[in-house]
Amino acid sequence: MLALIMKEFLLTKVRLSTYFWVLFVVFVALTYALPSYKFDAGSLALFSVNSFLYGFYISPVLAGQKNRIDALHLIVRGEANALFELVLGLKKLPTRLRNELQEMVVAYVRAKLRSKKSNGGEDQYEAIISYCLSYKGEHTDQVERLLANLVKNQKNRTDFNMQIGNKVFSNEWHIIAILFSITLGFIMTISIPDSPVMHVVKALLCTGLTMLIINLIKLNSLTHKKAKQMWKPFRVLIDTNFYRID
Repeated sequence: MLALIMKEFLLTKVRLSTYFWVLFVVFVALTYALPSYKFDAGSLALFSVNSFLYGFYISPVLAGQKNRIDALHLIVRGEANALFELVLGLKKLPTRLRNELQEMVVAYVRAKLRSKKSNGGEDQYEAIISYCLSYKGEHTDQVERLLANLVKNQKNRTDFNMQIGNKVFSNEWHIIAILFSITLGFIMTISIPDSPVMHVVKALLCTGLTMLIINLIKLNSLTHKKAKQMWKPFRVLIDTNFYRID
């Protein structure tokens, strides 16, 4: 339980700038504390190959996660537009019926914002569909049009579920961790002139490599600042009571 709380805190509460300075200070201290070695040409060649593999592997993985966030932005905005249009279509309904349906839509959006997972708001969305299917009375045509819009919006929900599950797989994490560890180990132990400037350069290299991993973890878990912004259209809908969408 404590580990889960710490993980959630580190992912959601700690800013990237904070990570940078903490890591930089730690690596500066390690460059002075750890022993260094003068590697021969063969070892340096191995280091070059490993560094190339690390950059070659992590670049498409990181780019893929950024593209995933961009796709989620479009999907969430598309669903927000569909819900905005849906609520506008309720204006012609009687007050009681309109309020009931709008409250159900609001409950769905709130549930989606709370969970932010693939199954978020599933029960609330099914409740709206069930209500429309079982509705008998006046304005049946308008309720049926509302039901058609709900079914049409299901594509956005399906696309969201597919993208939210498009994470970095465990085997990819294993490869990244191995390449990262070897690259970091070489940099930390390679012999350099005993100069404060060179120690700072070594620490900056290690900090940059580690920041790539932290960025990837945050993007993968949707806790990156860019990922959090994708929920803004839903928040604007709630804050303006479906009068405006950003």
